[in-house]
Amino acid sequence: MADQPGAAQGEGPTPALPDLLPLFAWLSPSFPVGAYAYSHALEWAVEAGDVKDEASLAVQVSDLMRLGFGRSDGILLAHAWRATMAEDGAALGEVNALAVCLAPSAELRLETCQQGRSFLDAVRAAWPSPALETAAGGLSGEVAYPVAVGLAAGAHRIPLGPTLEGFLLALVQALVSSGIRLAPVGQTAGTRVVAGLAPAVRALAADIPALTLGDLGTATFRADLGSFRHETQYTRLFRS
Repeated sequence: MADQPGAAQGEGPTPALPDLLPLFAWLSPSFPVGAYAYSHALEWAVEAGDVKDEASLAVQVSDLMRLGFGRSDGILLAHAWRATMAEDGAALGEVNALAVCLAPSAELRLETCQQGRSFLDAVRAAWPSPALETAAGGLSGEVAYPVAVGLAAGAHRIPLGPTLEGFLLALVQALVSSGIRLAPVGQTAGTRVVAGLAPAVRALAADIPALTLGDLGTATFRADLGSFRHETQYTRLFRS
């Protein structure tokens, strides 16, 4: 019998790789979740002078990911993924309720819930599946964005590791995109920020699966306060 293509002589057939194409589409900037409308209080940080160049943008985004909502959203995604894989609707509902309640301001609650509902509606329309309908059917009200992503990935049996890495990197890219539009930072500089934070994203994604809901928490109080101040900014490009 001929060897399997791509397999070394003496080895068995190459294991089938998971289908990650849906994940690439879901986390693309073109996916209709409205991420372009939100800055996660980065607009206020620029107004306050905290973010004014490439270096300060990198620090702000790094802190938001490692110490702020990025880490917490990753934990919530992982638990939503596990609840969906286990077909545990009650656990999924509890994770979602917690995610919605953790939003520190009305603007950030709108950000996560609008994106979560838009994401879930788009995936159900374009990538339907019985498992997705069962899980999504139990979330009739507000849906937090990380919970929606974890639910969809679990329903389509996309592994947790790639889902976390893709999701966290997409958050970085969205924040940097906002920074490019707000601060004197060019596209090349923004790309350097994304590339520079990629190792931290990978390390965070590797740590999250071992964390529990008891590990949730942030240390980005100034950014949280900035989301309140953003409500009354004189000029605004973003909704948060």
